[in-house]
Amino acid sequence: MSLRRRKLWSAAGAVVAASLVLSSCGGSGGDNEESDGKAHVIFWQQKFEDYQQEWFKQHVDDFNASQDEVEVEYVVVPAEAWQQKLKAAQAAGNQPDVATTNYGGIRPGAASGQFMPLDGLLPEDRFADIKDNVKEFVTVDDKHYAYPMLVEPSTVLYYRTDLAKAAGLDPDSPPTTWDELVSWAEALTDGKTKGMTIASTQGDLAWSSWGLQLNACGDFPLRGDWSSADATDPCYADLIDLYTRLYQGGFMPETPKVAYPDALPYGEGEVAMMANGSWAIGQLKNDFPDLVDKTAVAPFPSIDGDETKPTATLGGWTLTVDGKADDPEAAAAFIDYLVAGDPEIMADFFKMSGLSKYTVRTSVDEVLANDPKAKEDPFMQTISDQVVPYGMPEPAYPIDISNAMATAIESVMKGSASAEDALATANDAMDEIIEKQGLAGAGEG
Repeated sequence: MSLRRRKLWSAAGAVVAASLVLSSCGGSGGDNEESDGKAHVIFWQQKFEDYQQEWFKQHVDDFNASQDEVEVEYVVVPAEAWQQKLKAAQAAGNQPDVATTNYGGIRPGAASGQFMPLDGLLPEDRFADIKDNVKEFVTVDDKHYAYPMLVEPSTVLYYRTDLAKAAGLDPDSPPTTWDELVSWAEALTDGKTKGMTIASTQGDLAWSSWGLQLNACGDFPLRGDWSSADATDPCYADLIDLYTRLYQGGFMPETPKVAYPDALPYGEGEVAMMANGSWAIGQLKNDFPDLVDKTAVAPFPSIDGDETKPTATLGGWTLTVDGKADDPEAAAAFIDYLVAGDPEIMADFFKMSGLSKYTVRTSVDEVLANDPKAKEDPFMQTISDQVVPYGMPEPAYPIDISNAMATAIESVMKGSASAEDALATANDAMDEIIEKQGLAGAGEG
């Protein structure tokens, strides 16, 4: 084992069994060893909430100070410019060595050679620490192409306990089926207050309905190897019926004032229940703290009450090593330090998030279980224990497929088409996308 590698993984709290000498590193396409002899690792982070930049900056600085072999250059890239800048950097051969990558990008990135497998670069016990249902998100052909940071369930049910009591409902027994959810929404609709809010426009329905598609049908409309669409499966009509009953019953706002991820209507008392992602917890705590004690969370109801069926997909972020990185060991040592090693580092991240995002590692769960604030949090245990374990990965196919399904849902819920016709139209659109984009055979089979 080289001295450099021993120092790096000692700093990360790891024990390493390989013996390769670190070469110079930089920009994945060039020899950018620093004049002081340190390997130079460029790390691009897509810009998220402000506290996240603070957290990344702090721990990049800590890593750089923890050893004298690698210097990480930290670059924050605005989300709206991410794809353009990344593609330009790749074309010029100076893409980042390490980057934040969402789960949906792992499989296509691995297939194209964009990412380097982390097997052999990280100790094996790092992968054993990842929760089983999340491990598959970053695994392609039995190789790990990313190390996960967090998950965010896309769909959780939030409800006002005080309004539930006033409506004669038991706040300790939230709805567990879609029929019960509609009944609750009807009972909670009172004057200007609607029973609930849920996505109702194509842009939001395209991705926020993924978990409910899985719940109703056990799969997405593009299945197997993606040779053809299955959008006409009658189970999708059952899903559309849920949205239709809520919308046409007048139990949800007719025209949303904000997008699905925004908790503003719930925070301002315009709705009594809300379907939203786990991230909404942060907004409630920051912007509407008086509502926290009046709010309860529960898994979003299942079509038949089976709470082990997914109702949420798990979005989130990982760290990846570029497939052309000059010094993958240096890049991996940074990943090991930041997100795979000392669980206190990632526990710090989740505490800074207001416990609105969720850990993917058993060891980090154990740290948070002993943290007084985490133990007292009114939402964390419910989402960690009852939502995250059953969450599924987002589909890897192009968003155009999801837009076709979303158009079908919206057209039926708003009365412009029957479910049969809308799903047939969606199926035709998906088959056309498959042909034009050459998707046949690209699925997992």
